[in-house]
Amino acid sequence: MLRHMGLPAHRRPVRHAARALVMVSVLAIVVTGCKDQQDKYCDAVKGHQQKLGEVLGDGSPDALLTALPIFRDLADDSPDDIQDDWKTVVDALEGLQDALAHAGVDPATYDRDRPPAGLSQTDKDAIDQAAAGLGSETTNTAFNAVEQEAKDVCGTPLEVG
Repeated sequence: MLRHMGLPAHRRPVRHAARALVMVSVLAIVVTGCKDQQDKYCDAVKGHQQKLGEVLGDGSPDALLTALPIFRDLADDSPDDIQDDWKTVVDALEGLQDALAHAGVDPATYDRDRPPAGLSQTDKDAIDQAAAGLGSETTNTAFNAVEQEAKDVCGTPLEVG
């Protein structure tokens, strides 16, 4: 067997070397792409952490909804491994925001125990359901995952304050 895939025996090492070079090049492109995505995300985390700390640190009842544009931006820049977690967080916040908007309720002043006059039971139930989704174990787990990712991958928390 002096011939392998149509190449003389003395040319086989060249073919194997070329194949190895292609594999190394593809791997470098993939790693660089992941690194660029990670760097972009970490830059976004660092760029938003002061404002996020201010928004969440003020203790207002609508702080999470006020932070929603920041969370959307972070979700857009997030690495593949936490995109689902960011989607869970953002979807839960958007669900509450939508329920409050549909009911015509100001998130900063809404009090579940003393709802505004004229709020229908349907709207109240929708707000309660959205709030329960935001406070669910699934959403909390997802939020903890994105916080941990910022610490582990970017070496910094999501917020400073």
